[in-house]
Amino acid sequence: MAKVLIVDDEEDIAELISDVLIDEGMTTVLKKNGKEALEIALKESFDLIILDIMMPEMSGTQVCKQIRDKVECPIIFVTAKNQLLDKIVGFEIGADDYITKPFTIEELVARVKAHIRRESRVHNQEKNTITIGEITIHKDSFEVFKNGEAIDLSTREFELLSYLMSNAGIALSKEQIFDSVWGSNYGEIGTVAVHIKSIRKKLDPEEKYIKTIWGLGYKFIKVVE
Repeated sequence: MAKVLIVDDEEDIAELISDVLIDEGMTTVLKKNGKEALEIALKESFDLIILDIMMPEMSGTQVCKQIRDKVECPIIFVTAKNQLLDKIVGFEIGADDYITKPFTIEELVARVKAHIRRESRVHNQEKNTITIGEITIHKDSFEVFKNGEAIDLSTREFELLSYLMSNAGIALSKEQIFDSVWGSNYGEIGTVAVHIKSIRKKLDPEEKYIKTIWGLGYKFIKVVE
């Protein structure tokens, strides 16, 4: 469920936007000035921020400037300032969209949903991609690259590498690896070492990344110098 921060000193507009977004299945937090918006935006996590520009105590542009480097979610300006220069300034300080008043609620909702969908896709892609040093894996496409060059791994080798990289920095026993990658009712635990050897040959011949933890198992190095 998406969480949206709505900041507008015109309470009737803020409440209208809130009601419509709640009907769309989102949760909302309302603030009526820039100072309150700044405090909560730095304290809580939001999926999107709707921000008026002309507000008491602190303008929306000031809020955007102060939070943009700390807040990753999309920021939409909803404002009566409709000059081209105002829009250019808004985008330059980090806004993702700019809607001028008066606006149709349908357009606002459509833009909010579009930005949230886009962020969701980006986050899913980031979650499915792991890069450590020279090695990158894409879990969704079962692809592995070293220094940008595709490396051909078998399905089981990929699953093993994915498990190690997802748990980078953690010493994993052979039993943990076997149960997680093969399942306890399939094969023998010795197959872990066989597959590790194969992955090293293809991807890590100098053993910079996959370290043997004697008497335990293996660890994928989280930071490679």
